[in-house]
Amino acid sequence: MGQLTEFGKVFIYLIVGSLLVTATMSLVRFLSPKKPTSLKLSSYECGEKPIGNSWAQFNTRFYVVALVFLLFDVEMVFIYPWSTVFAQKSILHVNPFWGWLCIIEMFVFVGILLLGLVYVWQRKDLDWIKATPVAPTANTVIPFSVYDALNKKDYKTRRLEKDVETLVATTAVPAARPAFKPAFRKKTSATGDATE
Repeated sequence: MGQLTEFGKVFIYLIVGSLLVTATMSLVRFLSPKKPTSLKLSSYECGEKPIGNSWAQFNTRFYVVALVFLLFDVEMVFIYPWSTVFAQKSILHVNPFWGWLCIIEMFVFVGILLLGLVYVWQRKDLDWIKATPVAPTANTVIPFSVYDALNKKDYKTRRLEKDVETLVATTAVPAARPAFKPAFRKKTSATGDATE
């Protein structure tokens, strides 16, 4: 019997993980009660009735940012094994050029990824859509100085307490009604029909 290699350990780990997932999914399938109703078979929308079309448009920048994240995440997956093998004395003893080859290879790899990041950055795909303030304009023959004079003019204000008191006294307030009307679903039987 030979010694188990690192790939053998990974293979055993994958087999055990697959068996555990298959076993738990099978156990749930055999032990769970099967009482399907139309309500249970409908799609779940956080307690709300699913209405409308399921086709929803969203900004493609979310997709681009997710791809860039995935790209650099995969980069870390490739850099980790490289960092564990790089500069091992046993490998460098066999071929001293190996260390320089590894470091050049990693600089080329990271450089290509950084070029991709610069490309995405230059295309402004990483920028979110922000509201740009735009000063309102109007096509009018009235000069701006007239508006400026109106804004600088002093206006006398009067107190509104007496006007408000008379308005409240003369206005009858109707009885308050509830802001919403609760709707309750009827309990459904096992066949999916509503019970009376």
